[in-house]
Amino acid sequence: MDDLERAIIISFDESGSVDPGLKSQVTAYCQRIKESQGICRVCMEKVLFCTFPQVQFWCLKTVQEVVRDRFSSVDAEERLFVRKSVASIACADGLDEGSAGARVLDGPAFIKNKLAQVFVTLVFFEYPSPWSSAFLDFLPHLRKGAAVIDMFCRVLNALDDELISLDYPRSPEEVRVSAHVKDAMRQQCVPQIVRAWYDVVVLYKSSKPELAAFVLDTMRRYVNWIDIGLIANDVFLPMLFETILVDGHPDQLRASSAGCVLAMVSKRMEPKAKLTLLRSLRISRIFGMVVENEESELGSSLGSLLLGYATEVLECSKRLESEDIYNESVELLDEVLPSIFYVMQRSEEETTFSSLQFLSAYVSKMKTLSPLKEKQMLHLGQILEVIRGKIRYDPAYRESLDLPDKIGREEEERMTEYRKDLFVLFRSVSRIAQDVTQLFVMNSLAAAVLGSAEVEFEDVESAISLFYALGEAINEEGIRTGTGLLSEMMPMLLSAKFSFHSHRLVALVYLETISRYVGFVHEHTQYIPLVLAAFLDERGIRHPNINVSRRASYLFMRIVKVLRVNLLPFIETILQ
Repeated sequence: MDDLERAIIISFDESGSVDPGLKSQVTAYCQRIKESQGICRVCMEKVLFCTFPQVQFWCLKTVQEVVRDRFSSVDAEERLFVRKSVASIACADGLDEGSAGARVLDGPAFIKNKLAQVFVTLVFFEYPSPWSSAFLDFLPHLRKGAAVIDMFCRVLNALDDELISLDYPRSPEEVRVSAHVKDAMRQQCVPQIVRAWYDVVVLYKSSKPELAAFVLDTMRRYVNWIDIGLIANDVFLPMLFETILVDGHPDQLRASSAGCVLAMVSKRMEPKAKLTLLRSLRISRIFGMVVENEESELGSSLGSLLLGYATEVLECSKRLESEDIYNESVELLDEVLPSIFYVMQRSEEETTFSSLQFLSAYVSKMKTLSPLKEKQMLHLGQILEVIRGKIRYDPAYRESLDLPDKIGREEEERMTEYRKDLFVLFRSVSRIAQDVTQLFVMNSLAAAVLGSAEVEFEDVESAISLFYALGEAINEEGIRTGTGLLSEMMPMLLSAKFSFHSHRLVALVYLETISRYVGFVHEHTQYIPLVLAAFLDERGIRHPNINVSRRASYLFMRIVKVLRVNLLPFIETILQ
């Protein structure tokens, strides 16, 4: 171990055992060495021959900084040396198995990732000129096996992360270089890279499925800007779907294949060409797999694929002018929607946002159609089912929500925010399919308030919450007259004493709902005794929870202002 290696190791020490003064000195020493002439040669030699990961990492990071910050001032011979050295290590070129260089590719992941970043930094400044063969030189070495294939994927992933992907903010210069690199790759090496991906996946999907999955995950990143014909063809698509459909393949590999298909589905294309691609996928082949794998990572990936597929079909239906082609898109959408609803009802909260975006777009599309067909009305009913399922509280928080304690308050706040978009969607559905929505709410309410003793708090609370939200889609005149099924739902709500009525959240939403529909009571005074009972007994002002009692008092004062003279016959009842 020489002085530089010793200094680097000390500078990386986080144990606290190194004297701060010494650490400061070695840090300054390392910085001076970093700025010296010929440092790239020193660093590349240590990457090859030093066995300490800290030293290898420091040296690679130093080379990256030199390339990024002052490579133009480095003489041409050293620049060529750096390119050749980095490429040789990455490709295991001229390195025997077990040699110092080969050990780099068998070393820690963070060393290989840093090597990939150095490679990409060189690409930024040197590709396609003077380093025109950066990627083509890599391809013949893939036959050396898993280590080089893994390194090639890391390089491509780093290229996407550091330069190409639009998921990160880019400077104008980075955008310019990114476009330049992509154009050069399209002309020079993309077809060869795609062919290499295919060959590697076919070769390793049985013997090294994790490597094949890594290759597919890399490919997925590139689908959005390479020629779609390179992968949406009679060679690649059958391989991807065979990987997805065969039970013998590991879930990770199958999920990676599904991710590639999703990237193809999501690629920007003209609507007619996109519809042709979507039809060619025969996506119905995976409908049953969603049910079989709903608890696994594969099930989540398949659900995302179906959602992406449905989103693109819907988008095509908006942009296609030919009636025949439009009808075809509607058929594809009708085919996939039942599976979409199944996925949404069981999906995690993290995926709800994208699901809601699709459902909102679908409902918006329905607004432009009149009259709605029976199947479309059925789909809207299924959307209501999804909404009801999503607004339910988790039973694990039932007691905390009733108290409420700190956990309960946090969960209530979270759900209040989470429900906002769901209720917006609910109101959108109710405006274009009022009869369907009212029937759905009445059935939900009936099951909650008139159902068996086994009904759960979460069902009661969600049913009354939907009834409350329904009021926002009904005008004042409709509320007063009891439009549609409202004249049946209000008596049902007012006369019921159902399970979990004592629960704080049920009591609150129950009183809020009565208050929202007080206009109905104003016109149907026979229900005033039921309203008074609800507010004046243990469901309202006499509720054991002080927060419910206070809210009941406030809402009751508002109701009194609306009903006024209608309450005169009940003064004694109120004052008791």
